Amino acid sequence: MSFKGLDRNRLPRHVAIIMDGNGRWAKLRGKSRIEGHRRGRASVRAVVEMSRRLGIPYLSLYAFSAENWLRPKDEVSALMSLLEHYLTVEEPKMMRHGIRLLAIGDKDRLPSTVRRTLERTIEATKENKHLTVILALSYSGRSDIVRTVQEIAAKVKEGEYAPEDIDETLISAHTETGSLPDPDLLIRTSGEMRISNFFLWQIPYTELYVTPILWPDFRDKEYLQALTEFQRRQRRFGRTDEQIAKNMPRADRSQ
Repeated sequence: MSFKGLDRNRLPRHVAIIMDGNGRWAKLRGKSRIEGHRRGRASVRAVVEMSRRLGIPYLSLYAFSAENWLRPKDEVSALMSLLEHYLTVEEPKMMRHGIRLLAIGDKDRLPSTVRRTLERTIEATKENKHLTVILALSYSGRSDIVRTVQEIAAKVKEGEYAPEDIDETLISAHTETGSLPDPDLLIRTSGEMRISNFFLWQIPYTELYVTPILWPDFRDKEYLQALTEFQRRQRRFGRTDEQIAKNMPRADRSQ
């Protein structure tokens, strides 16, 4: 795979992906939704491996939302089985390639066998340094914010904080991703133009990239296209173009 045109010194530090379109991929081919989810695992492997090869430190994957529990029971059961199988199969590869696994979301809702497998993989990979993969499982951005507010409120009640201590930094530190940098790039497959309750606090200045490609068809080529598009963007963070140009190193001003 060629990286031509991609500046490896200007890659995002943290990429987040809403992996959407498994069901539609299957429907278009007359297959079951479960088959779409099975095929999506190959795309997960592709983006994880490419992130590792490029040296991207953090990759967050929206694997199962809190709302996904509302899907048919047989589909939810199959998804949990696929997740458990994926973790079991991929753990040796994570160890070989230095990949650390983290998980966010209401993990208590996961089946006990899945939860044990997840905890085992997280523990086994905790010292790995090359790439951190964050699985969002039974995750809700709103619930993350609510839990954060409740936790801080309890600490204010206990006298650990005063109300005036509460600022963006404190709130960020208490979210489930408090130890991680905010995403620089959020990719959504399948063409849907919404965030779907993902990382609501964490993405105020994240670059959004939406592609019509369905998740089972999203592989190295499509990932590199998203990263190339990210490098074309000028991230202003509220500043003007003139301010950005003034503070940019001379060698980069032609970009």
